[in-house]
Amino acid sequence: MTSSISFPGLSLGPMNIDPVVTPDSFPFEVRWYGLVIMLGMILGVIYSLRKAKMSCISTEDLLDYVLFAVPVGIICARLYYVLFNLSEYHSIGEVFAIWNGGLAIYGGIIGGFFTMLAVAKFKKMNFLSVIDCFAPGVMIGQILGRWGNFFNAEAYGALSHISFPFIGDIATPIFENDYIFRMVIENDRVGTIAVHPTFLYESLWNVAGLLLIHFYFKNKKFNGEIALIYASWYGFGRFFIEGLRTDSLTQGAFRVSQMLALACVIAGITLIIIGRQKAKSKAKELDEYISQFSEPSEIQKENK
Repeated sequence: MTSSISFPGLSLGPMNIDPVVTPDSFPFEVRWYGLVIMLGMILGVIYSLRKAKMSCISTEDLLDYVLFAVPVGIICARLYYVLFNLSEYHSIGEVFAIWNGGLAIYGGIIGGFFTMLAVAKFKKMNFLSVIDCFAPGVMIGQILGRWGNFFNAEAYGALSHISFPFIGDIATPIFENDYIFRMVIENDRVGTIAVHPTFLYESLWNVAGLLLIHFYFKNKKFNGEIALIYASWYGFGRFFIEGLRTDSLTQGAFRVSQMLALACVIAGITLIIIGRQKAKSKAKELDEYISQFSEPSEIQKENK
C-alpha cells in the first residue's frame, strides 16, 4: 500500500512511498523494512568488529556470537510482539508470517543478550567485555532499522497528548497544527492524519548516543559500562518517545516498552554508579600496592 508522506513544517514532500521494493512481476516481495534492518545489522557487526580489537577479542570469536545471537534475536523480537498481541493472531501461519510486520526491539535485545551470555560461558570469555563491543553495534542497527517504520508509514505518535505511567495522558495541543516536525500521512488505511514522526526521534536520539559511546569507549572505567550506558541512554529516550506512540504494546493500563525503558534507566544508572565506585576502589588498592615498591623502605632510608 503506497502512502503519501510529507513534513509541511519543513517544506518536505509529499513523497509517494511504496514499502515494497520489487515490481509486481517479481516472484516474491522484497520490502524496504527488511532491507534497512539487514543493512543496520551488517553495519552494526562491522562496527563491533572494530571495537573488538580494542578489547582483544578476535574476529572469529565475535562472529560466533553474531552467528547465534542474530537469528535468536529475530525470533525473540517476533515472539515478544506476538505475546503482547495474541488477539491479532488466529493461526500458527500468521505467527510465522514475519514479512507482514511485527517485531519488538526489546524482545530482540533480550534474546540476543541471553544467547551471548550462553556463548560466553561456553567459550569461557569475559561476557561484559563482549557486550561492550556489541552495544554500539546494536545502536547502529536501531538507527537504520527505525527507517523501516518510515517506509511502512507506521509506529508514529499522536500530536494531541503524551502518556506517562501512573500519571496518565497529558494534553499537548500546541503540537496539533503548527508543530514544525509533524508528519502527514495519507493512505487507504488511515486516511489523512498528522502525527509525530517517532521513528525519526528515536533514530536521531540513537545517533547522539552512538557518538557519546564512540568517543567514550576507550575511557570506560570497567567492563560492562558501555552496555550500561547504552541501556540507560536508549531507555531514557524510549520512555518519552513511547509515550507519544499510538501503537504501543500494553499490559493492563501500562505500556510495556515504556515501563521496560524506565527499568533500564534506573538499573543502568545504578549499576554504572556501583561499577565506577568498585573500579575506583580497585585502582586505589593497585596504586597503594605499586607504591610499596616505588618508595624506599625505612631501612633503605637509614642506610643512606
